[in-house]
Amino acid sequence: MHDRQMPGYGQYCPLALASEILAERWTLLVLRELMLGAHHFNDIHRGIPRMSPSLLTRRLRTLERTEIIERKRVGRRIEYRPTEAGRALMPVIESLAVWGKTWLPATLSQDRSDPDLILWDMHRRMNTELLPDGRTVIRFVLVDQPAERRSRWLVCERTGVDVCLSDPGHDVDLDVESDSRTLIWVWYGDLPLSRALDDGRIELYGPRALCAAFPSWLQLNVLAEVPRRMATQVHE
Repeated sequence: MHDRQMPGYGQYCPLALASEILAERWTLLVLRELMLGAHHFNDIHRGIPRMSPSLLTRRLRTLERTEIIERKRVGRRIEYRPTEAGRALMPVIESLAVWGKTWLPATLSQDRSDPDLILWDMHRRMNTELLPDGRTVIRFVLVDQPAERRSRWLVCERTGVDVCLSDPGHDVDLDVESDSRTLIWVWYGDLPLSRALDDGRIELYGPRALCAAFPSWLQLNVLAEVPRRMATQVHE
């Protein structure tokens, strides 16, 4: 089944031609996931959970057809990786993200606090070198979520971190209790983690050594240090 061709702008302008590909809904987020190191279909989809798998398939086909990405079989798995043209887009995507963090207020996210996305982003940003030896299981308890979706787990080892949306069956070493909005503000640098801990917006439950070490494990989102020009009192 071929992709349905969307009507173009009918202009030779290079910006119009680029927009026909890149301005389709979800396309930039697909490229964001590739830029952040997701190369398999399921991993890309985990970073864009509200995108349907069928639409993701179509967007990947479009990017492949326009030679922005390439599709390769590696062993038994299919990988998607940026081509030279795709890699040249990465600074453009980064600049758009920086613009969004700089000029759009944090309050725009107050109804868009997707904890699954934050945990997915968090798992690839954990400083595994500072984790204890062996396995460390962190349970995030999000008090604003329905009971059946209140807990998520990060299963952490020096060799990598897994995200679990259901109980992985391991003993929990550290509980992190908060709400989705606080978590997203901390993750994107709008609320210092130290202040969230001092104010009780984030509560840690577990051995004292793990509670003390927890902040050092988190390497916040890559945009966390970008200051907002549209200042918002998210910490009130």
